[in-house]
Amino acid sequence: MKVNATPPVAKSIPKTLTSNGISRTDNYYWLRERENPEVISYLEAENKYLDTALADTKGLQEDLFNEMKGRIKEKDESAPYLDNGYYYYSRYEEGFEYPIYCRKKGSLQAAEEILLNVNDMAKGHEYYNVSGLDVSDNNQLLAYADDTVSRRLYTIRFKNLATGEIYPEAISNVSPGVAWTTDNKTLFYAKKDVGTLLPYQVYKHVLGTDPKTDKLVYEEKDNTFGTGIFRSKSKKYVMLYMGSTLSSEMRYLDASQPDAPLKVLLPREKDHEYMAEHFGDKFYIRTNWQAQNFRLMEVPVAQSASKTAWKEVIPNREDVYLENFEVFKNNLVLGERKEGLLQLRIINWQDKSEHYIDFGEPTYVAYTEINPDFNTSVLRYGYSSLTTPSSVYEYNMDTKEKKLLKQQEVLGGFKAENYQSERVYATARDGVKIPISLVYRKGIHKDGNNPLYQYAYGSYGYSTDANFSASRLSLLDRGFIYAIVHIRGGQEMGRKWYEDGKLLKKKNTFTDFIDCSEFLIKEKYTSKEKLAAMGGSAGGLLMGAIVNMRPDLYKAVVAHVPFVDVINTMLDESIPLTTGEYDEWGNPNTKEYYDYMLSYSPYDNVKAQAYPHMLVTTGLHDSQVQYWEPAKWVAKLRTLKTDDNVLLLHTNMDAGHGGASGRFKKFKDTALEYAFIFKILGIEDKPQVATAE
Repeated sequence: MKVNATPPVAKSIPKTLTSNGISRTDNYYWLRERENPEVISYLEAENKYLDTALADTKGLQEDLFNEMKGRIKEKDESAPYLDNGYYYYSRYEEGFEYPIYCRKKGSLQAAEEILLNVNDMAKGHEYYNVSGLDVSDNNQLLAYADDTVSRRLYTIRFKNLATGEIYPEAISNVSPGVAWTTDNKTLFYAKKDVGTLLPYQVYKHVLGTDPKTDKLVYEEKDNTFGTGIFRSKSKKYVMLYMGSTLSSEMRYLDASQPDAPLKVLLPREKDHEYMAEHFGDKFYIRTNWQAQNFRLMEVPVAQSASKTAWKEVIPNREDVYLENFEVFKNNLVLGERKEGLLQLRIINWQDKSEHYIDFGEPTYVAYTEINPDFNTSVLRYGYSSLTTPSSVYEYNMDTKEKKLLKQQEVLGGFKAENYQSERVYATARDGVKIPISLVYRKGIHKDGNNPLYQYAYGSYGYSTDANFSASRLSLLDRGFIYAIVHIRGGQEMGRKWYEDGKLLKKKNTFTDFIDCSEFLIKEKYTSKEKLAAMGGSAGGLLMGAIVNMRPDLYKAVVAHVPFVDVINTMLDESIPLTTGEYDEWGNPNTKEYYDYMLSYSPYDNVKAQAYPHMLVTTGLHDSQVQYWEPAKWVAKLRTLKTDDNVLLLHTNMDAGHGGASGRFKKFKDTALEYAFIFKILGIEDKPQVATAE
């Protein structure tokens, strides 16, 4: 692929950085200057270069966008759920980007009340996001939070649902999660540090008063911890959660006593993570105390701070990771991950009988949905697979009857029977078996000629499940195989899976991905000339590492908002993704961790060699991975790479880490990504017909 234009060249301004007795020269450190017009000019020049390079795909991008949008049912509605006498749901109207949040009192036949029409609220904003909707106990007041920049610095606002009045007070620079108390006028919220974006202060606001007079009730002094707030399912308590990567602590107060002091559920301890929920006179606690894969404990509320009073409900198991739990009056529901798949286990409190919900597919994702009622035998859960669109079920835990409430309707002739999923295992270089989830259109031949798109994340213990994607059909219908590789650093195979892919074992994440690629080539799913890879954020770090380590293995690589300047970021405590993540990457102020990070940091390991065709994306207002990381990386790659392969940088000047807001705008970015891959791999731009075979 040749581009009839000269790529931009960022000017070199050497800056010497010294740490642990080692000096490094960073020629592009100056790109951190967000307000510098030269920085903006460089980013805009890169965008213009990308437009030139992909000019011949403009029609294809438009076709792909319309194709993806055409699969979406524009007039749609979520499955309603009942909470405190009202059925809540959201719906979309044809031609509009944003949801309308609604409710009906007592019955689905009742008159609709519109809580928020986000389409009206988003007018005049390039980016708009609403989150954290929370209704007071008397059902009359709504607290919600909005973000107009994509920096994840939200503003809390209030609406009177009886009159429609938006109250004048607005609380800025906060997290969206809030908790009302039973007096229907007091609300707890967490304020963020505007630099690090860590939520660290908890305030109490009384409706009708000036937010400047709000009382500070808790301040987190440890800058490796962030703070969250929620109301217990029982509605009895306001709960505070303080967590770092490997430790946590919870505090609580009675929601009927908003002026009472906070109580510590259990003081924090190094390497102890726990999460508690309230039911009856007890806390139920998911904990890794003497339990690598976590176990479930119970304790009387008044004795929670003494672990000697904790009683085991579900033990730790070597082959099962306890991911979550849900408490009901008559049943306990456990989310258990075994061999990479999440299972839902139902246990009756009275007779201790138990069973698992059968999902019947080799690879899938299942999870508990919104279940606000303790006094029910009906569990609501979500389900999806690589061939099954997102579905919401009601499951009677006593009779085992299952009812489909809603399944994502995929337009354009989609038929699940046209597609095949499978789960295979690659052997890593140290002998560990790595699961791979695959999906493709039926009828392909494993002859090495299939284009294959390989995806992974592999960090923070985040498990990448095999879910459905309607936009992915644009790949599958053009003959692609899509592969999710469940590499170490995630938690698919239990806690050890995570621990073997972090800190001083982080390189396992990269070599696992590479070993999976070689397996897929060896088994003739694809070839080097047809293999493309993609990852975002920490998965973008993965992309940066693999192109340094094995650039010959991939024809094309897409790195979304990539975390590639590891050393500089982890040494800078003033920005997000630093102090709270020492337990994930290590603290580079310690030489052992510094040396190890330096050995894999993508930006620091760019060298004179041939690299694959690459598309790199970022957002100017990214709150998680600052825009300058991918910008610096691309600038350095341009000066050192020895090939003629295309290298493109796309900066969304109006968005952040999650890309564009709205349900359709995101498809513009996906269409750009796919058009780039099709161009590099030489893929025909016409999909196969979608009729059943």
